[in-house]
Amino acid sequence: MKKYALLYMGKAAQLFETDGDIKTMFHPDMIWIECPNEVEEGWLYDGKQFAPPGVPVESLDELKASVADERFVREGVGIVVDGLNIETTRDSQALIASTGLSAILDPEYRCNFKTAKGFVEIGAAQIIEIAKAVRAHVQACFDRELTLLRAIETGEYRDEMLAEGWPDSLSPDTANLK
Repeated sequence: MKKYALLYMGKAAQLFETDGDIKTMFHPDMIWIECPNEVEEGWLYDGKQFAPPGVPVESLDELKASVADERFVREGVGIVVDGLNIETTRDSQALIASTGLSAILDPEYRCNFKTAKGFVEIGAAQIIEIAKAVRAHVQACFDRELTLLRAIETGEYRDEMLAEGWPDSLSPDTANLK
């Protein structure tokens, strides 16, 4: 026997148990969701799971936004390349990409490059190495976001996963110490 909750305004308004096809037993406008046995009337439903009243339920859109927010933070905290602390904020990524293009166009190109600790003079080869490392770091952050989004879609996501599996990087506090 399966247990179903009739949803009204995101809440289990009524419970019903049957072995029959719930869709044929009631008017098609009624929204019945199969639910675990512990669900009681008044429990909240976010489109994925039930929770007792008073327990915050994060919608799928909110959960996906949390993952994107975490990726954005992780993306911008910085990396170390050849002992240099490199910023990876969106602005820094753009500057590094354009500097990398200059290095590709002119293998003799040199510039004063600002790191988290101050300026250093670097040449084309080192500029390209930095640009590649920054791009790899940012891509790894997006790849982790995609993995988490897929886990959400398949119902395998757990809250602790948000803090796991991101690429190694510097926290803003650590970057200023090196």
